[in-house]
Parts: sequence; structure tokens; C-alpha cells
Amino acid sequence: MTFPKDFLWGGATAANQCEGAYLEDGKGLSVPDMLLGGDVDTPRTFLPKTDPNAFYPSHEAIDFYHHYKEDIAMFAEMGWGVFRLSINWGRIFPNGDDAEPNEAGLAFYDKVFDECHKHGIEPLVTLCHYEIPWNIVTQYHGFYSRQTIDLFTKYARTCFERYKDKVKYWLTFNEINIPLMGGGHSGLGNLYGLGLMQDEDINSETPIPLSDLKDNPQMRFEALHNQFVASALAVQAGHEINPDFKIGNMIAHITTYPLTPNPKDILENQRNMHISNDLCGDVQVRGAYPDFAFRYFKENQIDVSYITEADKEILKEGTVDFYTFSYYMTNCITVDESAEKIGGNMSMGAKNPYLKASDWGWQIDPDGLRYTLNLLHDRYPDTPLMVVENGFGAFDQVEADGSIHDDYRIAYFKEHIKAMDEAVEDGVPLIGYTTWGPIDLVSAGTGQYAKRYGFIYVDRHDDGTGDFSRSRKDSFYWYQKVCQSNGADLG
Repeated sequence: MTFPKDFLWGGATAANQCEGAYLEDGKGLSVPDMLLGGDVDTPRTFLPKTDPNAFYPSHEAIDFYHHYKEDIAMFAEMGWGVFRLSINWGRIFPNGDDAEPNEAGLAFYDKVFDECHKHGIEPLVTLCHYEIPWNIVTQYHGFYSRQTIDLFTKYARTCFERYKDKVKYWLTFNEINIPLMGGGHSGLGNLYGLGLMQDEDINSETPIPLSDLKDNPQMRFEALHNQFVASALAVQAGHEINPDFKIGNMIAHITTYPLTPNPKDILENQRNMHISNDLCGDVQVRGAYPDFAFRYFKENQIDVSYITEADKEILKEGTVDFYTFSYYMTNCITVDESAEKIGGNMSMGAKNPYLKASDWGWQIDPDGLRYTLNLLHDRYPDTPLMVVENGFGAFDQVEADGSIHDDYRIAYFKEHIKAMDEAVEDGVPLIGYTTWGPIDLVSAGTGQYAKRYGFIYVDRHDDGTGDFSRSRKDSFYWYQKVCQSNGADLG
């Protein structure tokens, strides 16, 4: 294996999917607190008027809030060097626009970061991981308002100043490009990513499927632009507060291939990759909108007068230090409307006949990870890369003796780690790898517990039962060998 000796091995979680304690110690309501569960065939529903008789998975999640010491100790047992986690914006500013931060929320993350350092683990912290305070949605229409830029910048500064000696690695927004992805998933991207909703949705008295949330492309692109500006201002603030900070972006990289050699398929795939993946990456790494974006805006009647000269300068001055991304699958693109589609949430494309898929319809493509890393290195040759989400959701069976034999998960990771090693050998400057959901948590896409990703099993189920106890799966011991051998021992 060729991984550098200081390569960072670890795992990644998100506050809304693991913390629970949704109103404890002064935390305010957040967007995920309004979401009910679904499954592979039934989209998550949004219910803004919290129903005491409904089951909201994020309200308790896996109760990391009260189990963080136990969980971090188990992460350390695996030999991690890094733990990617997020701060819940609503714990720090319960309404998003509060005059002063909530000290209890700040103190909680002090304890979490101290626990990480106690075990020799470096925190990698996402400031906004689908966790926008609900008040910002109702009062400001999320990031559609320029005021939200200031609110986010204040929140970022507060975190940077408080944890300037405890956290070195930061990410601004999780999967900032999700609102650009098609296939009926604008609800997920708009609500989770941008906090963007129409008044009639905000005031709904009945559950609304996420895929049915009303979309306004003009508002969506303005809100995304405001996120770009907020991210760039945060990068500048972070470097001012601690010049040693390393601040990155985070892209949901769903790599696509042309389904056939038909030149129209090739051109359509190029267009899809540009808009879905490269637009956001270019703005945050290169500091400017790419030329192809403006043709897209023109063809889709997007008035770009909101991109001011002052904003352009902010974007230029606030570029990120490293590029991070999630990688789970690849899809195919074709102009042939009769081509077979792949199922599952987030799977927006044609079926690849050469690939198998998970129970949730996500096509498994380890070679695509090597291809993606090389694509990114070609596009951003001077920028370090990090895979900060990669994982396999599956149904796990607990045996009579409590053991969980998840060879399918081990096989998935083994092949993806081999692909990363090949990319490093190709010359890609890969600095770290955090698997998604190293401990079972709530699925963002479906709201399920049954879609399990973890090396650590959590006794929590879709009907709200379970005692939150933790146990090690076979994959726990396998990943322990991987981390402790710097990727040399894949079993």
C-alpha cells in the first residue's frame, strides 16, 4: 500500500443523525427536527407543526449526546486519527439570529473535542451539515435572504474563536451541491441544504413528501450563491482567527458515465457532471463561477444580477484549503428516455449493466472512486483531496449470540480502499478517509435506522424501540486492522 505515513483514517457523522437531545440544554428547533421517516420506496415527509404522536427520528437519533464518551472510546479502539462530526447550529444559536450564543451548547462541543484529544483523535468539524435553525427558515427563507449570510458568518466566527485551539480542520457546508441535482430531489437539497421553502409549505398542517416541496429555481440559485458568499467569508474569518486552520468544502460527488458511445450521451453526461459536481467545486476552489454555469443560467432563465462585483471579490478571496467529497455510487446518463432507470433515493440516472446495487438501489462502483479522484486531481491539481463520506447501507442481522457478520460491508470497503490506494499511486494528493456512519445512525435520505452503515451496531429501530446499547460488528475488527496498519492489512 502507498498511503502516506500521516494519512488520516477515521469515520464521519452528522449532528442531526446521531446526537438526539433535540431540545436539551437550550437547543432550538432545526430543519431535521421537522422530518418524519420513510424508506426506499416512500420519501421522507415534512411536518412543520410538530405532532406529539408522530415519530421524528432525529429527536433522539442514537443519543450520541449522552453516549459520546463511550462512542469516541470505541472510535479510538479502531485506531482512528480523525473524527468528522458536525456542530448543530441550533445548539449554538437556538434561533439562528440570537444576540448571544448558548453557553451550554458551546460547552457540549468543548467536552466532545476534549474527549477526542484525550484519545489522540483530530476533530474534522462541519459547520452546517443539513442543520439550519428552523427560525431561519420561517423568518428569512433560509439562505435566500442576504441576512442569513451575516447570521452564518457570526455563527462561524463564534465556533472558530471558541475552538481555535481544539479544532484544526473545518468544513463550511456539507454537500453544498445537493440543490443542483435533478431527479425530483430538489426538496432534499432545498430544505436540508438551503433552508429554502415557500410560505405554503412552511405553514402546512399535513405531512408533505420531500419530493413534493415546491421549487423556485431563481430562489434556489440565489440561495446557493448566498451560501457561496457565506462560505468564503467564513474561510476568511477562520484564517484571520487562526492562520493554522485548514478549511475545506464538501461536495456530494455522484460521478456519472455516458450510458453509450453516442456523442449526445457523452455531451449530456459532460453537462450533468459540470452542473451537478463542478460548478460548486469551481466556485469554492477556484474562486469564481465557471463559464459553463452562465450558459446554464441563460438557458434556464436565471437572472444572475444577484452576483455582484463585491461578491465576486469575496469568492476570489475566500477559496478553500482542501477539497472533500462524499462518494457512494456512480450513475449513467443518456438522452434515451426509454433506458432503464436505477432505483433508490439520490440515484438519478440510467442503470449501469456492469454494476450491482445495494438494497437501496445505489450502484456499487469501487473503480469509480479511483476515476473520481483522478478527475478531481486533474481539475484542481494543487488542492489536497479527502474522501469524507463513503459507506454501505444494509440490513444487518443480529445473531443469537449478539454477533453481526457483515461480510458485505467489509467487501464494499475493501474494494474502495484498494481503489484509493491505486489513486494515490497515480499521484493523487489524498490526505484522509472517513467512512460514513461508522456507528449506526439515522439515514438522511430515508430517515431509517434499518439502513445501517456502522461498524458499531446501535439497538435502535424504526418503530422507536431499542435501548441505545452499542456492540461491535465483524467490520469493526476489520477496520481496526486497516487503520492500525495504515491501509496495509485489508484482511
